[in-house]
Amino acid sequence: MLEQAGWNTTDLSQIRREVHVPNLGAEGEYGHADYALYDSHGRPLAVIEAKKASVNPYSAKNQALNYAQQLDARYIFLSNGELTYFWDFNNEDARLVATFFSQRDMERLAFKDSEKKPLALVPIPDSYVRTGEHREVRDYQQDAMAALDHALTLGKKRFLIELPTGTGKTDLVCLYLKRLFAARWCERVLILVDREQLADQMIGAVQDILSDYSSYWLKAGMQRQEQQVTVALLQTMIGQASDFTAGYFDVVITDECHRSIYGSWQGALTRFDAVHIGLTATPAAYIDRNTYDFYQCAEGKPDFAYPIQEAFKNGYLTPYVFAEGITELIAEGAEIDGEAYDPNAFEREWTNEATNRLMMEEFDRLAHENYLDSAPYQKDAPGKAIVFAITKHHAARLAYYLNELHPEHKGRYAELITLDIPDASDVIRRFKKEALPMVGVSVGMLDTGFDLREVLHLVMARRVRSPILYQQMRGRGTRTAPHIGKQRFVIYDFFRNHEYFEDTGWETSGLAGSGGGGTTTPSPIPLRELIELGLEDEWYIGVTYVEVGADGERVDKREYVTNWVKAVQHRVAEDPILAKVRDGEPLTEQEEHELAERLNRPTLYFNEENLRRAYRSPSGSLVDFVRAALGLHKVKSREERVDELFSAWLIAKDYDPDRALYLTLLKHRGVIKGKVAVDDLFEPPLSLQDAGTRGVELFGVDGLRQVVLEMNESVFQTEDDQQGVA
Repeated sequence: MLEQAGWNTTDLSQIRREVHVPNLGAEGEYGHADYALYDSHGRPLAVIEAKKASVNPYSAKNQALNYAQQLDARYIFLSNGELTYFWDFNNEDARLVATFFSQRDMERLAFKDSEKKPLALVPIPDSYVRTGEHREVRDYQQDAMAALDHALTLGKKRFLIELPTGTGKTDLVCLYLKRLFAARWCERVLILVDREQLADQMIGAVQDILSDYSSYWLKAGMQRQEQQVTVALLQTMIGQASDFTAGYFDVVITDECHRSIYGSWQGALTRFDAVHIGLTATPAAYIDRNTYDFYQCAEGKPDFAYPIQEAFKNGYLTPYVFAEGITELIAEGAEIDGEAYDPNAFEREWTNEATNRLMMEEFDRLAHENYLDSAPYQKDAPGKAIVFAITKHHAARLAYYLNELHPEHKGRYAELITLDIPDASDVIRRFKKEALPMVGVSVGMLDTGFDLREVLHLVMARRVRSPILYQQMRGRGTRTAPHIGKQRFVIYDFFRNHEYFEDTGWETSGLAGSGGGGTTTPSPIPLRELIELGLEDEWYIGVTYVEVGADGERVDKREYVTNWVKAVQHRVAEDPILAKVRDGEPLTEQEEHELAERLNRPTLYFNEENLRRAYRSPSGSLVDFVRAALGLHKVKSREERVDELFSAWLIAKDYDPDRALYLTLLKHRGVIKGKVAVDDLFEPPLSLQDAGTRGVELFGVDGLRQVVLEMNESVFQTEDDQQGVA
């Protein structure tokens, strides 16, 4: 464990065992610290008190404190090999950590603690410069920073901030980090996002607002750089978290944080013993209890929230209305060729040509008739639109039907925009910057994290039952666009999703609707749907195929993997980039881009997104999958994966030491059986350790059942599901 944290256990200038400690109280009394760790100048930095696996390491606090004080060491680690506590005894109590800290981690921590100054001495800014433009800091952004200051000063380490899409979460993060850097509260920061588009936006903002601080985008397969700000995809960090110690980062910012608190995703957060700031655009009513637990929010309330209703009222966001008439077309049950289509069954029948044509005709007609009511200065009819489709094949057909309606644009009126099309970034650039395409038809890619101020139309050509996804999709139209006089945007909801969420639109002068923008909570959403983030609906999650090519041809996942292995092994002898991977040489960013482009060409269609689905892995870079095809990639054992998931879950739950030690006992049983059952606690071998009685004493009867349920979901079921669900 020490070697993994960068310590050379054979170097006596770094680490010594059984260190003699005199003057422990009574005259002549002495003891031995199990380990002492030294800084780069040879001074004692930390002591380690090691215990057997059956002993609660937290119980050795007083003994370790005596050793540390006599040796003049600043920090303490308490470990039994499964549970490791870090204790900065001058500032706070011991807490669970995922790894030992490196020498550099603790030297930084000591320097930071000696140099940091009160946050009150660093003024909250009134204005800032962004892309050369002078901007005012909005009142709610200042309030959010003040709320964070207050909680940090009181010793809180995890925070949840709720801000609607389009209200400047990215700028707020950068402005707050600038103050933390200035006050010496941080030296290294990690910012996690879940889409490449968001990473691109974030690194751009960081390098603009935080230009005085070094930064980089950590991409899959890259070696880490010793920079002050690291931006990374959540998926990348899952695969590369082991490259970092628990103390490497001082602050971890997670965008749309409700997506990252389960299973493997959770491990990317709890790996780091840092100040955690979670950002979400999802209203409090829809946020899962586990999110509040992780961010230590009392009474199910974020540390700061700015409701979307206030943003509409104050003019920071554009309100919306629902197109009238079209919702009855499909939602009430359209009759096509004499056959009735129930909205719940429609998604399984999306190949029906007449129904899809009718949807696109209705949307296109209404959009052209009414776009000037939404934006009187919009020049090209009908303004930018996003169509949310069910599958890639469905999206391709909808784009085709829209282009049929406008032959004058020669097939460029509507374009397919999905994660795995070879030229996705170029299509997105043209969609944002050029007149055509006017309509982007998307599966997954434009649902979240896509910003285009000029969007006037959102078309829901699919059913949505995840409140999180619904809020995100709706948020694609809320950004203001004064240059086209944008007063509203229109949602064409063919599946009555807004009725399911009791969303009646936003009432403003001259606009239809009288509701509060969907603030009523629907029936509880199953945990598994939250884990999957609603990016696929329930009927679609279990499919066993991936979609490839422009037409979304379905290929069985097993066949896709087989074809991938054959393709890589066949090409490795003649492809110099594949040969570099085979020989263990790192690739440049340009080489990775070239390889990805070559492998995603027609007839192959191999890309990270589909490979993750086919291999049933939530993380993994293209290089990882190449190595797997060549038989070079080490697959973690089930026990190793469970250990990682358990550690992440335990740190996230922040249980007291007695409960944490008890739960390690249950984990071992779960590794053997695949899960934990309450009945197991009252049968050998657990009954021989009085597991049932101890569990009831620690958690209560109902609490014990609940913790076993949560443990199975987060450690055992999630491990299987996240590896087994695409």
